[in-house]
Amino acid sequence: MIYSDSEFEVTHDLEKRLAPRRAIEAAIRSGTWQHAHKDSLVVRERIARPILRTMLKIAGIYERGIRNALQPVVRHLRLEFEELPASFDGFRILHLADLHIDGMDGLAEIVADRVAGLNADLCVMTGDYRFELVGPCDGVYPRLRTILSRVHSRHGTVAVLGNHDESEMAGEIEKLGVRMLINEAIEITKGGSSIWMVGVDDPHCYGFDDLDGALEGVPADAFKVLLAHSPEIFEEAAAAGVHLCLCGHIHAGQIRMPLVGSILSNADCPRSYRQGVWQHGGMVGYTCAGVGCSLLPVRYNCPPEIAMIELARK
Repeated sequence: MIYSDSEFEVTHDLEKRLAPRRAIEAAIRSGTWQHAHKDSLVVRERIARPILRTMLKIAGIYERGIRNALQPVVRHLRLEFEELPASFDGFRILHLADLHIDGMDGLAEIVADRVAGLNADLCVMTGDYRFELVGPCDGVYPRLRTILSRVHSRHGTVAVLGNHDESEMAGEIEKLGVRMLINEAIEITKGGSSIWMVGVDDPHCYGFDDLDGALEGVPADAFKVLLAHSPEIFEEAAAAGVHLCLCGHIHAGQIRMPLVGSILSNADCPRSYRQGVWQHGGMVGYTCAGVGCSLLPVRYNCPPEIAMIELARK
């Protein structure tokens, strides 16, 4: 196991929980299922990628974008909650979003160096471990192992799947010592109190996210942290009494133009929910700018981000 001193065990029936997603993936491959827009995303990327790459090279800034993408920053946040149990005051969550870790040589080693000096109580990963939308996943696991081997997390690492990921990846990632949450929740205990980490499948592409199912067995008055790949679940999560929603997917735009801001957006949510801290009703949300890149391995005016979030009582 990569982590140590974890108080939860991998006792869930992973294959049973993944069965609906596997069926959806098979239907997408056969062209008989129309709900997901993964196929349209693949087509769009195949068209947009060479056009955008050519434009950036003509502008003479493509190599600069690659250099930018290899300079992740650590962002420290302190989020306050009246309902947080006293024993969790100061609880630190290391949030790694959108690693796309097989998309750039050297990124895994750089990220590993950044997280090595961070001491967390829990590490969470909110999906998109692979760079491409389709194809082999083999390049993900050794690079992910490089990062996880440097993570210091008292209660281990939990994670959910993203829209770039395949169901087969869940089992392989669990072999690295990560507890995958497939529409389910686990309890973290400390000082006689607890908080619940709730994880849903990708709400952007597959339509297999099941928050109600994930909350089964979670006490109504428990402090709940939701892990979701995309902030598009914001309304349902707030209505369900979630206190904190951690997500990514949008990369804060990845390519941000001066004055104009992001020129890319692939999430159906308010613009203010696409980056940083936001609030919907009584729920606080944080949309991480992410570690890796999608479409092209470049970033402009939008540095890759590793988030260290401290929970605090008001």
